[in-house]
Amino acid sequence: MKRLLLIVDPQIDFINGSLPVPGSAEALNALSEYIEQQDGVYDCKVITADWHPYHHCSFKENGGEWPVHCVQNSIGAALFPALFKPLYTTQGSVTILYKGIIEDTEEYSIFSNPASSQKLQSIIKERHIGKIDICGLAGDVCVLNTLKDGIRIYGPKLFHVLEEYTASLDGGISLGKAVQALHT
Repeated sequence: MKRLLLIVDPQIDFINGSLPVPGSAEALNALSEYIEQQDGVYDCKVITADWHPYHHCSFKENGGEWPVHCVQNSIGAALFPALFKPLYTTQGSVTILYKGIIEDTEEYSIFSNPASSQKLQSIIKERHIGKIDICGLAGDVCVLNTLKDGIRIYGPKLFHVLEEYTASLDGGISLGKAVQALHT
């Protein structure tokens, strides 16, 4: 069975930037080691990334609920450096997909962005992916929404949440409930 590793928003602003998620550096450093240890297990690795225009609707100054974060081409939008070597020196392709790129549209889930959703669904179909391991930031927002949308499209059996490589703003409560629901 071919496996896909789906890493949600491992970006600087969510680690030590404008919207830090508690425990994110520890979770992603551990993920870096995990990827090296799992060399050859994943057919492909997909990373999602917030890629907001400067005046995005999710920002507080524009009526949203979040501070300015992951602005296109900013340092805060960059991927966590500790993941680069493991991602690119282990077996399996690497694809980065963007979301939140339209100024007046919120996209917590990668499946909310039509182009990225289509690309991810093509990867799943063309590579005959039988299991998706999902993790990243923030567990109670973008990971959870991506998981819910993925389950709506593919059903629950395709997904496995790597909670130990996920950090949440709510301490993991919301994601934990979703994971329990997956197993019932």
